[in-house]
Amino acid sequence: MSRDPELWLPAAFNRGHAYRDRVDRPAASIAGFYAARYRHSDQAVWMERLAAGEIWRNGQQLQADGALSPGDRLVWHRPPWQEAAVPVLTQRSIVFDDGDLLVLNKPSGLPVLPAGGFLEHTLLSQLQAWAPTARPVHRLGRFTSGLLVCARRPASRAWLSAQLRESTQACVHAKAGRSCRKLYRTLCAALPSDWAVGATKPITAAIGRRCHPLLGQIWCAALPGDPAALPSRSELTLLERRPETCLVEVAIATGRPHQIRIHLAAIGAPLAGDPLYRVGGTADPQVLPGAGGYLLHAHALSLWPPAGASLHLKAALPPQLAEGDGFTEA
Repeated sequence: MSRDPELWLPAAFNRGHAYRDRVDRPAASIAGFYAARYRHSDQAVWMERLAAGEIWRNGQQLQADGALSPGDRLVWHRPPWQEAAVPVLTQRSIVFDDGDLLVLNKPSGLPVLPAGGFLEHTLLSQLQAWAPTARPVHRLGRFTSGLLVCARRPASRAWLSAQLRESTQACVHAKAGRSCRKLYRTLCAALPSDWAVGATKPITAAIGRRCHPLLGQIWCAALPGDPAALPSRSELTLLERRPETCLVEVAIATGRPHQIRIHLAAIGAPLAGDPLYRVGGTADPQVLPGAGGYLLHAHALSLWPPAGASLHLKAALPPQLAEGDGFTEA
């Protein structure tokens, strides 16, 4: 692990990746199949990939389009691509380590797992270099910083994952009286003037999938009457008013996708700088979830390891999310 707190891994080409798919229904076109499954590229681009010999069917390399049958196995051998520069974990990133449980202060800009154009420039890859058996128990978005729980033993990961899944207000292990509490800090658009500094209010907007032209579907505030909507709950506390934003703390009782970003947008106060979620909790059709520009920090965490007493951990706040900048209401 690096000892340099300012070190970044420079942009670099990876080794490419093989994407594997199994066909479950007849299709008239291989390129059409891929265009429907991976909406980042249209059918013309997939035709070019076929012509370049990047796609294989049932173990045979293809160079022309054709029909597909149920059970066909496809492999897209994506050539190496350049991954963006990312921060490097340092000794200062370790918040807690008992030889099994490992809690890190993840820097903003570092993806946890491969996704969104990142394959090797991930926290998982860096973790495997110095703690080979450790794996993340949960995810934080690429631009969300703060406490990330990892564990070396599979049993510990399963135990901790159960706590983190539905955690803040309910006791997952009710008989033992054990619960987990997660607190985040962020800057959001101005809250209504009748929201007093120090006041806490619940947000219970359900979260569901809506159509998105770049992804097919995206998580947003659920449409009314959506039978697949996920119930969700956050507790929002106003810490400080600033000239154009509010400093807030959010306790999440459920771990829904992009919950804090969606919930604050749903009440009319999107995260400051968030290019995706708009007032009302809808998504910009031209923006992807991995786009940055906002500040969101997993600040504090209380949890029960598989053995031992409860842990109460904090990750140092970015300067912009600290209180006491002279903007607090009298």
